[in-house]
Amino acid sequence: MKRIAVFGSTGSIGTQALSIIKSNPRRLKLVLLTCRSRIDMLRRQIEALRPEAVAVEREDDAIELRREYPGLRIYCGRDGLNEAAQTVEYDVMLNAIVGIAGLEPTLAAIAAGGTGKTSNLVIALANKETLVTGGRFVMSAAADAGVAIVPVDSEHSAIFQCLMGNDGNAIKRIMLTASGGPFRGYSLEQLKSVTVGDALIHPNWKMGRKITVDSATMVNKGLEIIEAKWLYGVEASRIEVVVHPQSIVHSLVEYEDGAVMAQLGFPDMLVPISYAFSHPERWATDARNINLITLRSLQFDEPAGETRRSLDMAYRVMRESEESGRDSGAIALNGANEVLVQLFLDGKITFLDIINTLERVLDRHNSRMVKGIGDILEADRQARESALSFVGR
Repeated sequence: MKRIAVFGSTGSIGTQALSIIKSNPRRLKLVLLTCRSRIDMLRRQIEALRPEAVAVEREDDAIELRREYPGLRIYCGRDGLNEAAQTVEYDVMLNAIVGIAGLEPTLAAIAAGGTGKTSNLVIALANKETLVTGGRFVMSAAADAGVAIVPVDSEHSAIFQCLMGNDGNAIKRIMLTASGGPFRGYSLEQLKSVTVGDALIHPNWKMGRKITVDSATMVNKGLEIIEAKWLYGVEASRIEVVVHPQSIVHSLVEYEDGAVMAQLGFPDMLVPISYAFSHPERWATDARNINLITLRSLQFDEPAGETRRSLDMAYRVMRESEESGRDSGAIALNGANEVLVQLFLDGKITFLDIINTLERVLDRHNSRMVKGIGDILEADRQARESALSFVGR
């Protein structure tokens, strides 16, 4: 039986993960939940799955939970989250925290895995910001500690599966598919008037608010390009993005002999989450079966329009990192985007302000090589301040 820790248990990925754990009581045991603010939902999860420990952000919530659940270990705050990552014993850490906040718990878990606290540790990574901001450090630390990182994003899970059985075979190209979001084909004039409500209606996926907006701007795909570099050790020139409106082909890998492997499935996170738990085995899920006759055809297009600029920014910071070793640009791109998306969701800036301001932040950013977690957090802080200065907040 695998012991599972779910970081970010009340979000979209976290709640789906808990449904998989409930469906596999002989294979999976929940031992740790973490939550930022949805405490009522956390209480329901505690009642349903009886973990050994939970971590929350606010001290008031921790005090209340200690009173309600005297036998439960309660961790609190940023330090408590990292302590939970290092002291609770688990076999698989699902990191579904949103944003750069997921970086430090990942590094803490790797440190614990490296000391033998958790043997054969697997990090099921749904927090792409961990690798966007700290990819060099995370992948190196994981390799040194013998910790496996299994991606949970549907696209990177697809690539991970396409690589199975091909150890030692050189990758010619990785092709990340993108739905194009709700504004595929929109003109500049149309994008000027889109609302928060428009941006939150994704044509294929049901996701959290932040990632749904990132999909609409295509920043999400830009971040996935950077993530792919670190996960699979490929140069920017070998990573392509293909718009695929149906979201059936989740990504593809081309090898040197010209063979192209693809992973297909309906837009559903059950398969990548389940595979991260079961790897290298495969377990039955409730995912819908594909009927190729009913599908009839699949469409693929070049990325185009205003949102293509988000991909260009990702390639820009990756080339800079490859050519000079100055890798803070990716941190700046991510940090500024987190601030701008929240301002958009709060109705304080427009949709196009996100993309326009990201370009201005990168133009101002003094790119440099980062040497540790302190440098990462400082670059993130500066990027957030820079973004706010441009929008007058």
